Amino acid sequence: MAATDTDQAGGATAVAERTVPRLKQRYQSEIHAAMLEEFKYPNIMQVPTLTKIVVNMGVGEAARDAKLIDGAVKDLTVITGQKPVVARARKSIAQFKLREGMPIGAHVTLRGDRMWEFCDRLLSIALPRIRDFRGLSDRQFDGRGNYTFGLTEQLMFHEINPDQVDRQRGMDVTVVTSATTDAEGRALLRRLGFPFKEN
Repeated sequence: MAATDTDQAGGATAVAERTVPRLKQRYQSEIHAAMLEEFKYPNIMQVPTLTKIVVNMGVGEAARDAKLIDGAVKDLTVITGQKPVVARARKSIAQFKLREGMPIGAHVTLRGDRMWEFCDRLLSIALPRIRDFRGLSDRQFDGRGNYTFGLTEQLMFHEINPDQVDRQRGMDVTVVTSATTDAEGRALLRRLGFPFKEN
């Protein structure tokens, strides 16, 4: 796909190529055909693909210190390249000193090219940087081919400057696919490069 920019002053037409994310290219050229062959779909539109990736960062301590939510929003913006939505408490809970409307977390929903680029960075740069990493559990599928896993800190992403981090924050990453069963979702993610533990 090419985006065309016309220079009005010179009358020349400059064609700026929009680069297709590396992982998306691999999916289109190799993985799509391999999935079609393995599961024998009657229609090529049934081949599972990534739909969206949701990155969620819960900040329970923000109930006591409202400034903590700003750090979470800043970290998520740097990691994903998109402004997060701040999640607020739906009801008051006295035991947790929580009032309705208080900020308690932030989340980002990635789609399209941004989703493919984030997934590529996650698999090729961030996960290998985890100390003593032995692979992801392949039992955290939801029954419909979607996969959720947790990360304990944000420092594994090379975009985060360790000197500017006020505290460690964990996050949940949910990979939503168009697969209908866990077996299809697992096969798709394994082909994309998700490092599942070998049983």
